[in-house]
Amino acid sequence: MAPKKPPKGKSAFFGVRQKPSGNFGVEFSDAGRRWWIGTYPSAHEAAPAYDVAVWHAERPREHLNFPEIESRAEAEMLVPQGIKMKEIPTKKKTTKKPSVVVSAGETDEEAMVRFAREHPEYVQAKLEYYWKREADQKKKGAKKEDEAGPSTVIPIESSSEEDWVDFSKEEEEGCDDPDKEEFWAQFRSSDDE
Repeated sequence: MAPKKPPKGKSAFFGVRQKPSGNFGVEFSDAGRRWWIGTYPSAHEAAPAYDVAVWHAERPREHLNFPEIESRAEAEMLVPQGIKMKEIPTKKKTTKKPSVVVSAGETDEEAMVRFAREHPEYVQAKLEYYWKREADQKKKGAKKEDEAGPSTVIPIESSSEEDWVDFSKEEEEGCDDPDKEEFWAQFRSSDDE
């Protein structure tokens, strides 16, 4: 029976995969970091390079492609050009801003003060953002919608003269002057009701 063929892009060796160019690339990961070892013309040349990386990282022998290799020196002799391990940068995880949890009996304002005390870096970043935005807006100048234009008077036509009674002749109840006693008396009388 013929040996099982590995899926496309894979090889039968640890850490070795076929590239679209037809060459075989070798990757190694250790302690949450990924390392690029190199590209080789065949999977059989790439596999010993992975083994050298395993020996460098002092990993268990069961991770070797060729477990019959007895030492690191023997593994390095199988890769005459040696290996140049280059770390592959991983995507940085974006940290989420911690949420503000309002406890029972605590007002929103108290919760925001507590958050600002516990996470001053977010408060500072927010202030810097708004300062920068304000400075950018000053550099650009006022926006058209912010500029004051001439006021427009829209005439209203009335169907009858009764709508336009002179209200200035009528005396309204109460007083609008807070210095007068009448002004305060009207509020006291509304509280009694």
